[in-house]
Amino acid sequence: MRQSLLLPLLLLFAFVRVQAQKSEIFEKDGMAIKGYDVVAFHTEAKAIIGKEQFNYRWKETNWLFENQANLEMFKKEPEKYAPQYGGYCAYGTAEGHKAPTETDTWTVKDNKLYFNYNKKVQERWNKDIPGYIVKADKNWVEIKDKP
Repeated sequence: MRQSLLLPLLLLFAFVRVQAQKSEIFEKDGMAIKGYDVVAFHTEAKAIIGKEQFNYRWKETNWLFENQANLEMFKKEPEKYAPQYGGYCAYGTAEGHKAPTETDTWTVKDNKLYFNYNKKVQERWNKDIPGYIVKADKNWVEIKDKP
């Protein structure tokens, strides 16, 4: 009986993993960027958790904002404030794959928001941000809709 459950559990795990990374936007618990206000990274240069009452649905994902003003700014120009590569790890995208991110690894470069998998990966990213952006921009076209 134990072996008969193993295959279905492995298949379920694989399906959940593929579904979790198939989305163009990195989300957790139905929220983009774990519920942080993406406008605040640009305007206040810090990570601020959004509030449920300032929720906006864009690209099949819920985005939270600290206040109505930030919500309106995002609604007017979502591409300006949304993180590059859907919020997936910018370094991972440069390497040709999607990877989840941590909110404390953010960088704004040339008015664009980037995240990384963790602080160690961010250290690598920081060594050649312009070069990694060129690679990631090219790779994102190919991987954004793939698992």
